[in-house]
Amino acid sequence: MAEGQSSDRARYEFKRKLEELRNIRGTATQLISLYIPPGTQMHDVMAQLRSEYGQASNIKSKATMKNVTGALESAMQAIKNYKDPGSHGLVVFVGHKAVGGNHSRMVRIVIEPPTPIALRKYHCDSSFFLEPLEAMLKEHNNYGLLVIDRQECTIGFLRGQAVQVVTNMQSQVPNKHAKGGQSSRRFERITEDIAEKWFEKCGEVANEIFLPELEKEELRGVIVGGPGPTKEYWFEGQFMDYRLMQKVVGKPIDTGYTDEYGLRDLVANAHGVLKDLGLTEEKDLLQRFLREVGKDHGLAAYGEAHVRQALEIGAVDILILSEKLRRVRVKMKCQSCDFTKEDTTPDPDAYEAKFGPCPSCNGSVLLESETDIIEELSQLAENMSSKVRIIGAGSEEGDLLYTAFGGIAAILRFNVHK
Repeated sequence: MAEGQSSDRARYEFKRKLEELRNIRGTATQLISLYIPPGTQMHDVMAQLRSEYGQASNIKSKATMKNVTGALESAMQAIKNYKDPGSHGLVVFVGHKAVGGNHSRMVRIVIEPPTPIALRKYHCDSSFFLEPLEAMLKEHNNYGLLVIDRQECTIGFLRGQAVQVVTNMQSQVPNKHAKGGQSSRRFERITEDIAEKWFEKCGEVANEIFLPELEKEELRGVIVGGPGPTKEYWFEGQFMDYRLMQKVVGKPIDTGYTDEYGLRDLVANAHGVLKDLGLTEEKDLLQRFLREVGKDHGLAAYGEAHVRQALEIGAVDILILSEKLRRVRVKMKCQSCDFTKEDTTPDPDAYEAKFGPCPSCNGSVLLESETDIIEELSQLAENMSSKVRIIGAGSEEGDLLYTAFGGIAAILRFNVHK
């Protein structure tokens, strides 16, 4: 597997695992989160869990005591499989998940985090403690965006591939012509004074928004743009803090707007700058796909059925998946005969409940396996030496892939439409 697609898939799987953990709730304080940083002696962790087990016997509620001691036993069983926590550490989540009707089900999830953890912590609550892992998902590849003219200014961020608007401001700068019999020169001086205060205000707001990110070392650069010559005047006037001025990438860029569309225009027109920084791969890939869609017999496929068929015959060069997909590939199996069926559904439990009897022998058909659709298709692609790209949510390209093409698309090696 190539490094890019490997990191794509690893990040996706980590995000999905956190999403699953975030949605788990327990009754009372029965969910255990155990953070084990690198270098920790596993026998020390086991001793801590045995101590917690002894204290759990004092819990007054028999049901809660049973659940907590059961969770601790499961946690101890999990860490027995590890001689050490590895270079990044280990995080164990275990406990009884509430499933409705006063029922619960034991869950145990062990995560090897993508970056090292520094925290050693035992936490017991009605939800899992996820803040340290959530912080690992925070996008650090951030660029400040600012578009400005004499009437409007919009400030935001490019976080990874997604454009985020923080604020939009409207000025009170009059148009450059005198009205009501005023002296033309006097009117012009007043107008320029108001414009100067407007430019100062935009710089101050930019400082308030960008400097905290810079101080956290999460701002890689600032991109400035706008229609007309105002952007150059503002840039050359050094209206932002000198530290931010040093972070401006390239020269001010022409845009057609100064609102949210202006920020998107800014990113699109900064293609050359961003390409050098490796930030246009998704846009370039989706544009290549769209060009193939537009051809009569282009090398493109989209929709699960068509892409799956192309994967199975080895026709896919690049599999393109939306991170927003929330579907599962299920395999149903009859308990009395050889009947099996595979399908895709957003809710495996509901699918199983509505399946009905076996069409071959009228026997009971149960859910045998379930796999996240992105993981299942990615594995199928890798088996055929196809590349896999998972497109993040929030970008214009990511939204287009999901809404127009169902989140599943491919660029082909050869034409399968003939």
